[in-house]
Amino acid sequence: MHNITQTIIKAVNQVILGKDRQIRMALACILARGHLLIEDLPGMGKTTLAHTLAQVLGLKFSRVQFTSDLLPADILGVSVYDRNNAVFKFHPGPVFTNVLLADEVNRATPKTQSALLEAMEEGQVTIEGETRVLPQPFFVIATQNPIHHIGTFPLPESQLDRFLMRIELGYPDADSERNLLKNNGGRDQVANITPCIDSAGLIRLQQAAQEIHVSDALLDYLQAILQFTRSSPRYVNGLSPRAGLALRQCAQAWAMMEGRDFASPEDIQAVLPGVVGHRLQASGHEQSGADPVEHLIQSVAVS
Repeated sequence: MHNITQTIIKAVNQVILGKDRQIRMALACILARGHLLIEDLPGMGKTTLAHTLAQVLGLKFSRVQFTSDLLPADILGVSVYDRNNAVFKFHPGPVFTNVLLADEVNRATPKTQSALLEAMEEGQVTIEGETRVLPQPFFVIATQNPIHHIGTFPLPESQLDRFLMRIELGYPDADSERNLLKNNGGRDQVANITPCIDSAGLIRLQQAAQEIHVSDALLDYLQAILQFTRSSPRYVNGLSPRAGLALRQCAQAWAMMEGRDFASPEDIQAVLPGVVGHRLQASGHEQSGADPVEHLIQSVAVS
């Protein structure tokens, strides 16, 4: 399993240059059966990363450009009357795929954003009273611009919590940017990538990640992190049990990517920024300029 994950990472690195850690975080999120939120400035490669991951994993890919006039039916699908048979025929929307790229998700209205809630939580959608199961594996990769940009609608906490991880790409280093400029951004390479795995293989990887051993001592450390956020005045609200499960699942995936059959505190610390960064809201008690996630790591002793 370690070898195939390294092959996947290497393939994505050929297109997304100089972002090895972000690629590893994104793959850990997928192996943990989670949805990924990529937040950054326009033009930083968010869409390219999502498309590349789908191509490398051999999955069916759909992209929806979220705008203020997008309707829930544009994502989920709609029933159209068939005159010849005198019945309504359902036309599935782009959500019926393996990888749904919700591009600039915070440019849509809250009503349209909420259309994804059931799909992300249950792997199904209910339309006109009928529940339809989505293909498996299914996950959403959403991109969003910083909330201070014009024309954005902030995602509510309930929607943010559906995303297992949030990552940022940031500016490339000088060497990576030079290669991007030479290769016209690298997006043309995506279509030529040979898949490293297929949907059945990805499901096997996800199942293997779930079997990574988690000791009682590691669960003690995980619970100490959760409890610290709930009792510390630095945070508006503490981490939920769902956040605790997300930390465990991502730590297991990270350990598998590192070639181990057990998870360690270092694995939890590695995925902590991506898992809790969008769930923890700092209160007015924090020190100026202090990173709340880094403070969390330093404040909770390893069991």
